[in-house]
Amino acid sequence: MVEQRTENPRVGGSIPSLATISSQLPLFLEDFCRYDWGYLTSKIKTTPTSAMLTDSEIRKTQPKDSAFKLFDTDGLFLLVRPSGERDWRMTYRVQGHETLISLGPYPTVSLSQARLKLKRARDRLLEGADPSVERQHEKGTGNDSFEAIARDWFSTQSAHWLPSHADKIIRRLERDIFPWIGKRPIKTLKPAHLLECLKRIEARGNLETARRAYQNICRVFRFAIAARRCAHDPCAALQGALLPAKERRQASIADPLEFGELLRAIDAYSGSHAVRTALALAPLVFVRPGELRAAEWSEFHLGAREWRIPGARMTAGIPHIVPLSKQAIALLKDIQPVTGNGKYVFPSPRSWTRPLSNVALLAALRRMGYEQGTLTVHGFRDTAATLLREKGFNRRYIERQLAPGKRHQVRGYNYSAFLAKRKVMMQEWANYLDELRNARAMPKIRKA
Repeated sequence: MVEQRTENPRVGGSIPSLATISSQLPLFLEDFCRYDWGYLTSKIKTTPTSAMLTDSEIRKTQPKDSAFKLFDTDGLFLLVRPSGERDWRMTYRVQGHETLISLGPYPTVSLSQARLKLKRARDRLLEGADPSVERQHEKGTGNDSFEAIARDWFSTQSAHWLPSHADKIIRRLERDIFPWIGKRPIKTLKPAHLLECLKRIEARGNLETARRAYQNICRVFRFAIAARRCAHDPCAALQGALLPAKERRQASIADPLEFGELLRAIDAYSGSHAVRTALALAPLVFVRPGELRAAEWSEFHLGAREWRIPGARMTAGIPHIVPLSKQAIALLKDIQPVTGNGKYVFPSPRSWTRPLSNVALLAALRRMGYEQGTLTVHGFRDTAATLLREKGFNRRYIERQLAPGKRHQVRGYNYSAFLAKRKVMMQEWANYLDELRNARAMPKIRKA
């Protein structure tokens, strides 16, 4: 090929013509940079250009019904799941095959950190290494890492947990623990390593989360020692090192007259029928918000005036019986023609195959004028417990009706104990709420 040159008056000489450069460029890239020119040009033709991501754009992005991607640059993108979880991913090609690797969860891995990881992975590609193969090798030689052992512990124990509890544990491990100590061999971890990890959680103001993360780490070490994969437990040295978690009480109304105003506000609520009925039922049954929202018609036995919640839906994993007052049955019969053909008593307005969202009831209270810090749906339980005790009801009946929330409280637990007495108490409680709704002075309540 004869090289064509073009005069360049600025430098007083000539340079290769564009035609010559364009013909030689593919050979140069393939010989010296190991790029596949055909693949590169095809990507140039088919991949649209777009602006790079910003932290502001990521924070403003809301999850959708299905997962989607936010693209950044050079194969880096953020995968946004319907649950709201976000993970960095990177795509690249080796020998004509596209490969995908994870770069960590957002915001644990920030946008700038994800780009730095991307650059390091690209540098390894230019050196002839495959980041995916290197990662697999690290996993193969990391069977005694804290993360590997923690996942073994989780897979062993989670079979005995409620799905919701198991999900909280693994998310806590992946979000707050693995990024900092997960890759370290468990035998090399010292108290200082664990404390640094836990102090990061405390720095966010999540003192209770830090305490629970510490408990999870301790259980992983006990599991490792029992399996002879570790000889000592550094957790013991951390006793007293964490800040005490503040006792959280759900915002509630303890004054009977103010609670009567709330009941009238619920009656006047102009929102959806399902939300208004759920809020009206909440003080009559005082179950936990999740148990109320996901109530299924199959659980109700209106003839026996009972709501039997299966253990799979209870926090402690044991069944619970809620005696239904006449007022509660009236509410259920009122909404039954509307939702009775479906699974849920209070279905989501977007899809009847799902219950109301966890913010639907809280948002309704806010629209009624009850600001954050003044009232929560969970607060109905505190109100019922407080007023029933003040009126002299047997403490054992009240506590049994509230249902235990922790597994260590259920040994020898009989969920049907005091059922006849509880039925009387729940009817008297419902009558008292009617009096509060209509009263301007303090009504009386008869002891059970």
